[in-house]
Amino acid sequence: MAVGVIFSAFTRAVGQVFDPRFRRVLFLGLGLTIGLLVVVTAVVMWLLGWAVGDAVTLPFVGPVTWLNDLASASGFLVMMLASVFLMIPISSAMMGFFLEEVAEAVEEEHYPHLPPAEGVPFMETLMDTLGFTGVIILANLLALILYLIFAPLAPFIFWGVNGFLLGREYFTLAAMRRIGREAAQSLRRRHAGAIWIAGTLMAVPLSIPILNLLVPIVGAATFTHIYHGLAKRQGAQVG
Repeated sequence: MAVGVIFSAFTRAVGQVFDPRFRRVLFLGLGLTIGLLVVVTAVVMWLLGWAVGDAVTLPFVGPVTWLNDLASASGFLVMMLASVFLMIPISSAMMGFFLEEVAEAVEEEHYPHLPPAEGVPFMETLMDTLGFTGVIILANLLALILYLIFAPLAPFIFWGVNGFLLGREYFTLAAMRRIGREAAQSLRRRHAGAIWIAGTLMAVPLSIPILNLLVPIVGAATFTHIYHGLAKRQGAQVG
């Protein structure tokens, strides 16, 4: 069944992490992701420090100078927690930009019989990536309401919502470089449940700091394998 394709794809993707061709893209993605998180964190901490100021005069207390340090420290802790949510759109963007290189490395290793993929034009990839990043940010902002209402279930809602969105996007991008957008969407609809499960497997580690840095590249490789596995079972064109 399709679920077997998912776990096979994931283990094969993880097994290729130390491939030199794969590793270059992995380190580049890690560098850009960490750099972006550091910049966002620094900006938030600076804004908090600027808003609080060097000293605040409190009634009955007088001038207080330690609030600036408290605000900065609190901002850092908040950003560490927020990085869980930030990694969702960052993962989507990184995957969109690096999928072609990752997919080529996967196919050279595991599917050497295939002709070169036609790929997707850069501007089309850029527009798809920006559009989907906007969708996933909006979806997570709306999901905040559900997180508050169903607080004990918040992690499962987070994984479910983002698993659906990430699976949908990852699979479409991986498939359309081989068979075009319409055929990719058709294949995705036929295996919507399995692809949702695969997306959730990507969303769960995205909620774990440090480990979430590996998800964009491993996810791109996993969905490349998933596409080929499902296409083979459907008898779909893969060249």
